[in-house]
Amino acid sequence: MCLRLTQALGLAALLLALAPEHVLAQGGAKTQPAANDAQALAARLDKIIDKRLQKEKIKAGPKADDSTLVRRLHIDLTGRIPTLLEIRDYLDNDSPTKWAKRVDDLLASPLFAANFTHYYRSVLLTGTNNVQAQAIQGQFEGWLHGKLTNSDGFDKIAHEIVSAPVNRGGFSPSGFAIVNENKPENLAGASARVFLGVKIECAQCHKHPFAKWTRQQFWEYAAFFSEIQQQPVQPKPKGGGPVPNKLNRGEIRIPDSDKIVAAKFITGESPDWKDNPSTRTVLADWMTGPKNPFFAKAAADHVWQYFFGVSLTEPVFEPSDDTIPAHPELLDELAKSFIASGYDIKFLIKAVVLTEAYQRISVSMSQDNRDAINFFAKMPIRGMMPEQLFDCFAEAADFRQDINFNDPNRTQFRGLAESPRQQFLNKFTSQDKRIETQTSILQALYLMNGKLLAEHTKLENNEALKTIATAPTPTARRVETLYLMVLSRLPRPDETSKMVRYIESGGGTNDPAQAVADVFWALLNSSEFMLNH
Repeated sequence: MCLRLTQALGLAALLLALAPEHVLAQGGAKTQPAANDAQALAARLDKIIDKRLQKEKIKAGPKADDSTLVRRLHIDLTGRIPTLLEIRDYLDNDSPTKWAKRVDDLLASPLFAANFTHYYRSVLLTGTNNVQAQAIQGQFEGWLHGKLTNSDGFDKIAHEIVSAPVNRGGFSPSGFAIVNENKPENLAGASARVFLGVKIECAQCHKHPFAKWTRQQFWEYAAFFSEIQQQPVQPKPKGGGPVPNKLNRGEIRIPDSDKIVAAKFITGESPDWKDNPSTRTVLADWMTGPKNPFFAKAAADHVWQYFFGVSLTEPVFEPSDDTIPAHPELLDELAKSFIASGYDIKFLIKAVVLTEAYQRISVSMSQDNRDAINFFAKMPIRGMMPEQLFDCFAEAADFRQDINFNDPNRTQFRGLAESPRQQFLNKFTSQDKRIETQTSILQALYLMNGKLLAEHTKLENNEALKTIATAPTPTARRVETLYLMVLSRLPRPDETSKMVRYIESGGGTNDPAQAVADVFWALLNSSEFMLNH
């Protein structure tokens, strides 16, 4: 095994050196919207982007090739690479509508809801390193998966999360409150950041020198969550008089002071309580209502940033609360169309992946490429979410361990706690931005030298690999199949030549079949496989 590992590492190093060249060459009462509305929105988005590129004197990159595009689309929409048949079918299809057809097929796949359950859970349950987050994650994902499967609007999803009663059993959106320790200040900061795109938590303790939000504004907003932990209050009396032992509805005491503030929206407006018993329901009504200037933009930005790696709600240069975002027209168009669609996540995603901007070649996220990436002239090479990386490996290695979202007892501490999938995901628990290209040394070593990959790259444990290695077929055909199965593309002529020589020479063991397994192992450990480009 050591000999094979040394030889394979050498081959992997060769592929790691070759892969960037290939990657960079490719780039590197609501009504549902009509099918062609997404294409019309895509055209408007491209027009806005192209106009800005002309202003900045940046040349748009060309369209990526079919292999790159279909792999990118499958990872982004379903969380895994295409199967061997899916990639061959797409490459052999000459229809001008094959891209739109594949988009529709993947949006209708059950894998779509599973993939975006993982993404939105990572967005909504921020700070998921703590014990509360890990314990409640399964139940929250089960609830969220049901919402995405039913194509519920994002406004409805957000409303239920903000207004949910605290409940620790079964599928529930209350995980958001539990992860934030049911503390008004934590919930205020998290909800404003996630659902409004506003970082108001900077003003929690004092007036931030570079932000427009005041400490009083922060606690007025936090007062909407005061009912969760409402306790009798004994303030320090000033000047005598009776001391109230309980705060009124929608009130909160600013810590380390005698000041009590009433709930206000971040726009400065006071709520109309009417007969609603829940302050959080009143906040959720306002948050997802048509008059809220923040919600649609923040929600649309989650989608855009997932695909492009660039936030539209923050300026590209010198971000602060008073700086206009770099792409206000683009953000306005996305938000307006998202509202008109009934906050339909699939509609917005379809429009994004139909844009010419999404289909451009990719480049690494180096300083030299920042302008091209920030203004969407080219796509960035992105890291995958941990779940995506594992599922891509599982697809390539013919290994299955799908998650049952319908199991209400599923958490990281039950059922799957010791599974290969969960052991792999545990290596990523400290990752803040889940689509950045950086991965830790521990994660890379775990994938390269871990038992899971080693076992599933052995001929005796992988029937598909064994068939490729032993079937009576030309060696070049074996290489072609390996590349399609792992990298979703055909090998270049120079790659075919090198791999054929390696296999036919028997690698370092004089065993051509084992040499096929070595090539498979090396491809799985290449940067081209581990990154979305």
